[in-house]
Amino acid sequence: MASQPERPVLLTGWGRTAPTAARVVRPRSAAQVARALAEAGPRGVLARGLGRSYGDAAQAAGGTVLDCTELTGPIRLDADRGEVTVPAGVSFERLIAHLLERGYFVPVTPGTRQVTVGGAIAADVHGKNHHADSSLGAHVRSLTLAAPTGETLTLTPDGGDAELFRATLGGMGLTGVVTEATLAVLPVETSYMRVDTDRTDSLDATLDLMSRTDADYRYTVCWVDLLAKGSAMGRGVLTRADHAGPRDLPPALRRDPLRHRAGSPLAAPPWAPPGLLNSWTVGAFNAVYRGAAPRRRRGEAQPIAGFFHPLDAVRGWNRLYGPHGLVQYQFVVPFGAEDTLVRIMEGLSRAGAPSFLTVLKRLGEGTGGHLSFPRPGWTLAVDLPAGLPGLGRMLRRFDELLLAADGRLYLAKDGRADAETVHAMYPDLPAWRKVRERVDPDGVLVSDLARRLRLL
Repeated sequence: MASQPERPVLLTGWGRTAPTAARVVRPRSAAQVARALAEAGPRGVLARGLGRSYGDAAQAAGGTVLDCTELTGPIRLDADRGEVTVPAGVSFERLIAHLLERGYFVPVTPGTRQVTVGGAIAADVHGKNHHADSSLGAHVRSLTLAAPTGETLTLTPDGGDAELFRATLGGMGLTGVVTEATLAVLPVETSYMRVDTDRTDSLDATLDLMSRTDADYRYTVCWVDLLAKGSAMGRGVLTRADHAGPRDLPPALRRDPLRHRAGSPLAAPPWAPPGLLNSWTVGAFNAVYRGAAPRRRRGEAQPIAGFFHPLDAVRGWNRLYGPHGLVQYQFVVPFGAEDTLVRIMEGLSRAGAPSFLTVLKRLGEGTGGHLSFPRPGWTLAVDLPAGLPGLGRMLRRFDELLLAADGRLYLAKDGRADAETVHAMYPDLPAWRKVRERVDPDGVLVSDLARRLRLL
């Protein structure tokens, strides 16, 4: 096993709030994972990937955190079966590059390549194609789980322990440590997307256009401007896309259509002052960003990296929120509850909430994971400075609106909700607990999120 510092290490989520200290070990094999689980201390153990959960989901105060980023090895593509088997510590960045060279793509990707396969399964991540393809869990053909009981389990959707498989999808790493997974893959002809773009002038226009046209595309997402005033509030830039074929590319790109152009990221400054992102600076950014987008453009060829992961172009962009960090508030409300969506967006606008990243999508069917977030409806994700005055009070009001509308928060993004609220949002929590108690009777696996939300 790699270096095991005796002194605890301070860890946070991507939001850089609520740091806690834990002993960090770095297993390089499934056997080392099993040994770490067997040697768990009284404060428990938790697996961690690349630390892109925003809140406290990948922290275990006083316990042991397994940094699984060295749990890597060969990626095995089986083209005949249309699937790839990959160690859980492999990043999406490496997996996507490996697959594209061979004419394949991942079935689902979140908004960053900087996540591990194991972390993505634990959060049951979704992407811009959820309305068409559901979340990652729908494409997991099997996974290998190191259980706290010492067993190594191979789980499939229809196998003998399908309940544990369901509990692990979106189970936030609390049912065991995923050490390997086999995923379905998507054949592609190029490393480009064929993108249609429309600028909208109001929130009503944004919702209407998305409702009418999402089904025509595999991937859709809308960037929304909540700082625009009056009838312009909620105006946006809607991008919808499908994978491009060679004929969609300019002649110069057709010679090597699968070449992956991720580029080298720029680095954000190591430090930013509090208040750098405020309603004035973000409002100016939003106006420039929207103004630079075409009012209507069809068939633009965009590199996969630019379409799916634009923020990966700036390494450490979360530091721009300053020393207090950021909170990402992501929720889903069912179709038919658009009034709740609009009320929350209007509330954010009235508060002058300075978010340069406000993303609206439509979700389709979920995977059946007990704690998996996606369900049919509208999902909004908004990044907010953690030091914004009145933020906690405002978000608690939004939580109440969500509860009344049968909505829910995304656990992988949360770092501030209360237990009662989350319990009401996830009615399958009791069933998930029963499965968990069977595979972890001594309560070895634990996280700060699990303690805060009393999930166990």
